[in-house]
Amino acid sequence: MRSILTKTLAVGAAAMLALTAASCSNDREGSDSKGGDGKGFAKDSLIGVALPAKTSENWVLAGDLFTNGLKQAGFKADVQYAGASTTVADQQAQISSMVTKGAKVIVIGATDAAQLSTQVAQAKQSGAIVIAYDRLITNTKDVDYYVAFDNLKVGQLQGQALLDGMRKKKPKGPYNIELFSGSPDDNNSAVFFNGAMSVLKPAIDKGEVKVGSGQTDIKQTAIQGWKAEGAQQRMDSLLTSSYSKKTLDGVLSPNDTLARAILTSVKGAGKPLPVVTGQDSEAESVKSIMAGEQYSTINKDTRKLVAESVNMVKALQAGTKPPINDTNSYNNGVKVVPAYLLPPVIVTKENAAQAYATDPKLAPLTR
Repeated sequence: MRSILTKTLAVGAAAMLALTAASCSNDREGSDSKGGDGKGFAKDSLIGVALPAKTSENWVLAGDLFTNGLKQAGFKADVQYAGASTTVADQQAQISSMVTKGAKVIVIGATDAAQLSTQVAQAKQSGAIVIAYDRLITNTKDVDYYVAFDNLKVGQLQGQALLDGMRKKKPKGPYNIELFSGSPDDNNSAVFFNGAMSVLKPAIDKGEVKVGSGQTDIKQTAIQGWKAEGAQQRMDSLLTSSYSKKTLDGVLSPNDTLARAILTSVKGAGKPLPVVTGQDSEAESVKSIMAGEQYSTINKDTRKLVAESVNMVKALQAGTKPPINDTNSYNNGVKVVPAYLLPPVIVTKENAAQAYATDPKLAPLTR
């Protein structure tokens, strides 16, 4: 999202609304970061890609797309996944190994955005260019670029979908909801949550929406490691403690994996299904949406995101400025990181066929 404001790690609701209003052109701008200085590097150079654990379909797909896309462009690809552990040690070691191997560019989907500064510094000292993929790497001056979907907008779309879905199902409130957020070591979790709350808070303040458990702080709503079992256990607990006599109308879920876990919990308790949001367009959630269970997801086409990342690498190899469309919004705590942001798309049963018309995996699920 283009913006005249700087997006801090704890964006306030007012600032987020201002950011939304400031969205504007799609022009690609240049950057003065290393790699756009005309030097470039050899066409068959090694490119490292460090991704987190395979916790979602999109991370699995991203690895395959990077491997194939970089090889087709003539590069040597070293694509690595961190293990399923909640620690960041695997990814730290993988990035260091890529530096040792002489990678010219290292693309990083951070396992823990705040614990990679040492490895990113090593990469910069070796002359490598660092691209943060999907998740901004924080508290370091040594990240050069960021490529992602507009994650603040993702949260705003989720918050609005929750309101729309509840109003469609029950025209008049008040509505009882619960809030879930992603893993606290993922920088995107707060961005999603704050974006959603910028939409939901006015309705909460008016009394149209009530958080039945009273748990509105992100520390209370976070699910460590984005693990489905964590979301299901928390939902089980909430249903027992807060919904023995009242109806749960909606749940803000930050992604599809957690959304399905939440729905499993509600079904297990024999309760009516609430409106539940999601993200990532996972096949099982698309099926759930078409079946009238999960209400919405967000289409963040991984094919497009990886393609833009590979385009950035190709530009850097040629010594030209990579595609950038935001030089103001993403402050990682040390610097504003030049970014290329793609627009997310909200998907419900009504527009699913159109949203996935060109996706060979998902299109058949909407027929």
